[in-house]
Amino acid sequence: MRKSTTIWGVASLLISVVFVFASCNSGAKQNQKSDAVQIEKTEVENEVREFVYPLPTSYEIVEMLNKIEAAYIFDLSNSPENASKYITEKQQALNLGVYGGDLSYASTYNQKQETIDFIDASKKLLEGLDLQGAVSEDLPDQIEANEDNKEALVELITDSFYDTYDFLQRNNRAPVSALVMTGAWVEGLYIATHISEETFNSKEMIEIVLKQKDPLVKLMEILAQYKDDQAVAETIEDLSTIAGIYAEIESTAITQEQMIKIAEQSLVLRKKFVAVE
Repeated sequence: MRKSTTIWGVASLLISVVFVFASCNSGAKQNQKSDAVQIEKTEVENEVREFVYPLPTSYEIVEMLNKIEAAYIFDLSNSPENASKYITEKQQALNLGVYGGDLSYASTYNQKQETIDFIDASKKLLEGLDLQGAVSEDLPDQIEANEDNKEALVELITDSFYDTYDFLQRNNRAPVSALVMTGAWVEGLYIATHISEETFNSKEMIEIVLKQKDPLVKLMEILAQYKDDQAVAETIEDLSTIAGIYAEIESTAITQEQMIKIAEQSLVLRKKFVAVE
């Protein structure tokens, strides 16, 4: 079972006290304290969560895009209106991941209404998957209360990734968690390769796409553990083409042809995942 809210309260109090203490210092000493706080915070979170999310989250990909000042494109994300149209467990799990990527995208770019819309869409899928207990019931209220605080907003959303993964693992629904991760990874790659017409000419964009090789290898390893599940087996087959493309890529270099193939295949995958019947 999830640790009690008391533990969360104590952990939050301890973290707050350390942050206040650190803020009283300056210069190099302040930086050292800040680093110590981050380490302590991470350790507390890892103790509370039994299972650690094994991949970079969609937020990490989107944040890289934000840092290079790529523009926000409103119609790039999956429409929140589609959420109620996903019926099967596979559709709901994959698109919970997709909306997680879209939520990271909207919140990182401080798109307030879109952030709320993707929270609502995710909530519908959580209910469809019977995962209401995966994240805090007041998450939408917390997000709305922090809509002008990007740092707090990103932390809330990232924590929701971790909490959902932890909940699924502890409740013997690992195949579903693998599908959610797949949807999030595909959406992150899709956004990265379709956010700008200059993707193929940007060194930073190319680096972002190149960095998705190792997470894909890890994702395929995770999916392989549950290949007896039909939905997972189908998803492994879906990913086989893009996995083959990445397998031919060196760790430090990628050709324009390979970039184009990855962009095309990410579009194929994404269209298949978000399609409604």
